[in-house]
Amino acid sequence: MQTGFRLNLSPVREPLGFVKVVEWLTAVLAFGTCGGYTGRNQLSIFCDGGDNQTLTATFTYPFRMSQERLVENNTTLCNRSVAETHLVGDASSSVEFFVAVAVLAFLYSMVALLVYLGYMHVYRDSDFGPMLDFVLTAAFAFLWLVCSSAWARGLQTVKDATGTAGIDSTLALCRDAGVRCEVTEFASMRLLNISVVFGYLNLLIWFGNAWFVYKETRWHSQKVNAQQAAGRGPATAHI
Repeated sequence: MQTGFRLNLSPVREPLGFVKVVEWLTAVLAFGTCGGYTGRNQLSIFCDGGDNQTLTATFTYPFRMSQERLVENNTTLCNRSVAETHLVGDASSSVEFFVAVAVLAFLYSMVALLVYLGYMHVYRDSDFGPMLDFVLTAAFAFLWLVCSSAWARGLQTVKDATGTAGIDSTLALCRDAGVRCEVTEFASMRLLNISVVFGYLNLLIWFGNAWFVYKETRWHSQKVNAQQAAGRGPATAHI
């Protein structure tokens, strides 16, 4: 069996290769929509003396909210000295897990496409290649489910921490009599919401692709052969 590289674009026109191209693209969109994100919410502080003031709550990837400073040390607000205050919460583990899965899926899709386009003759003549491809594809489908669910919950943590209720809970000044705090300008989190959508979309795509990869494995061919043999059995006996 020859094992050299043979460029063949026909697998891309088949579901097996075409879906891998889609997986490559959606993985890029998944980590591209949340990695490097920066948002700013404006907090308005309404004081009883009428001297209203504003603060800016800035939050960036990977959303370690407890490290994002809201108030500098010994700042005077509403004629009160306010100690250094940070936002609350930490969504770093979930978003970093999400990005890691997306990057690994992106890399695996590229490697699989290279195999399909240049070594399909080796891939289909062996048992190991399709079986390994199926196991890894199924594993990525499961990882997309886990990381997308984790990041969806982490994104809610970010929204809670940067909303009015979250800031009220961490900034003691907002709980003083005669002082009211309200987030009056919200950063757009559309890209973060889209990243979650792409996460679940990847789950569906990788789960569907597992079927096409499974059809290339010995497990599927053995099942088909067994069914065909069973179908011919009664007819042969009758003859």
